[in-house]
Amino acid sequence: MSGAAAGVTPRLVLATHNKGKLKELRELLRGQVPGLDVDTQVVDAAEAGAPDVAETGVTFAENSLLKARAVAEATGLIAIADDSGLAVDVLGGAPGIFSARWSGRHGDDAANLQLLLAQLSDVPDASRGAAFVCAAALAIPGDGGIARETVEYGELEGSLLREPRGEGGFGYDPILQPKGMDRSCAELSFEEKNAISHRGQAFRALLPAIVAALSEAAG
Repeated sequence: MSGAAAGVTPRLVLATHNKGKLKELRELLRGQVPGLDVDTQVVDAAEAGAPDVAETGVTFAENSLLKARAVAEATGLIAIADDSGLAVDVLGGAPGIFSARWSGRHGDDAANLQLLLAQLSDVPDASRGAAFVCAAALAIPGDGGIARETVEYGELEGSLLREPRGEGGFGYDPILQPKGMDRSCAELSFEEKNAISHRGQAFRALLPAIVAALSEAAG
């Protein structure tokens, strides 16, 4: 475990290099498992020395399972992965699993966002419905492979703004206004966003299985 804190044995790895996702998971698990130090024992892929995994699935669930399985097998740790994206009604659910590379270059948030706004420039406000969707997977390693796996889902419905608003969050957060709110996701505090987010919903749904797996592993 090349990146783990000295003298500390990681117990759970989140298959991501995104520090924002890691922070969300740590806060969700804080105080849930006796003896678990979330700040040192819940780590990301880099800290665990886990490999990058190609997202070759055709659904959010397939991609999250691919990553969780591969990281669990490579590290011997309980692994969590998520795949999430933006589903736009008038685009038939696109960008979907291609959200992070909608403009052609993976992870270029600004380019992805501007391309999507340009594509929707003539769409009236009443037809700009969209949702953030997430599938979160848990993979528990066992002898010779994966002993158990679980997938849970979350969805945050809203509508797309015409201009980015807010400095927080990442990805498409500046242009999605959650249903019933007057601010974009990027204008919400970390706590506000985590309480309603698609990823927060999926991780919370997965929480009982995570807690059970960690408690079982601790004996």
